[in-house]
Amino acid sequence: MIRNSFLITALLALAACSTGEVGSEVDEGAFGSPTMMNSVAMMNEGQATEMLGNRFNSENNTTVHFAFNSDQLTAEAKSVLAAQAAWIRKFPEVKFSVYGHTDLVGSEAYNKGLGLRRAQAVVAYLSTQGISRNRLQALVSYGETRPVVETQKPEERNRRAVTTVAGFAKGYAGQLNGKYAAIIFRDYIESGQRSISQTTQVNSELAPTK
Repeated sequence: MIRNSFLITALLALAACSTGEVGSEVDEGAFGSPTMMNSVAMMNEGQATEMLGNRFNSENNTTVHFAFNSDQLTAEAKSVLAAQAAWIRKFPEVKFSVYGHTDLVGSEAYNKGLGLRRAQAVVAYLSTQGISRNRLQALVSYGETRPVVETQKPEERNRRAVTTVAGFAKGYAGQLNGKYAAIIFRDYIESGQRSISQTTQVNSELAPTK
């Protein structure tokens, strides 16, 4: 009962609808109290994973690109991954998968191996940023089978690795055991602190000078 009460409290806190209000960064004004109450009753671990995945996708550049026939991370790719790692560190309950892709040049077998090496390069770099490899799931390479651009020519947009939310780490059963609510509530408090800081800064800038 206590756990359910905490869950309801945390989710209802997200019902704030006005921009800049504490918690609005989490909720984004998309839900009202009735929807949140329904979510309490119906959401399972898969749905919680999807919600976190959508948030990760909206707040991060999830994709890095590679030079032709290369699995080496560029300086730009490392910058993107460093930002991903900063987000990932805030959610120790969550696991991630990295999918490697190639363009359509070369054989399917070669490209599958290349895609896998690209995904491995991303995992290796994330691990240098303080992310446990235990939280990075077994890698899957799509090779050349899911191009962004349908072309037989070299295409940088197809030569990529994509980071995705995979689910909750072992021992975290998502919202069903209150862990997802704990994540949301923690972020709700953090968004409040950011909102207060931003308001203080704005008030300082608008204060009349003597």
